[in-house]
Amino acid sequence: MDGERSEIAGILLAAGAGRRFGGDKLLHPMDDGVAIAAHAARNLLAAVPDVVAVVRWGDFPLYEILEEEGCRVTMFRGAARGMGASLAHGVAQARGAAGWVVALADMPRIGPQTVRAVAAALRGGAPLVAPAFRGERGHPVGFAARFRDELAALNDDEGARGVLARHRDDLRLIACEDPAVLLDIDAPADLEHLRRDGQRE
Repeated sequence: MDGERSEIAGILLAAGAGRRFGGDKLLHPMDDGVAIAAHAARNLLAAVPDVVAVVRWGDFPLYEILEEEGCRVTMFRGAARGMGASLAHGVAQARGAAGWVVALADMPRIGPQTVRAVAAALRGGAPLVAPAFRGERGHPVGFAARFRDELAALNDDEGARGVLARHRDDLRLIACEDPAVLLDIDAPADLEHLRRDGQRE
């Protein structure tokens, strides 16, 4: 499964502890009763058929939810080292892909059409891609295969910020009308912000 592929893979980062939320953030249901992480998985799977979800070691409830959604789920013992380490682990599970669309499991309202636009830009040859709402870069972020080694070397909580900073001239921003690309859920109050934004759409 790790041989060379021409397809884009998705990486869903779902290994955070959710301390500011009070724990088990990604299992928390949205208004429709579906878990936050499940929504994020569905949005990513709508754009790329192969999604690797990275969860904390021993997080069986989240593992089962994401597996049921259709993700290839991997438990990561080193999740405490941070988002960068989790991203490197996820890329290692799909290292033969032509590129990766990296999404955060606590951003459940990003429209599938936004994710598809990022994936399409990667397929079209863009090296780095991200959506932008009113000029501000959001998520998910797409990385071409040429960044494999840099992503695989990440081992801290900075995520891919350093990679993006080093290659800022290669970044293609796709303007979108999707405010959810900027909205993650850190605390219970953020759910209300998402609810209000959804009502305005």
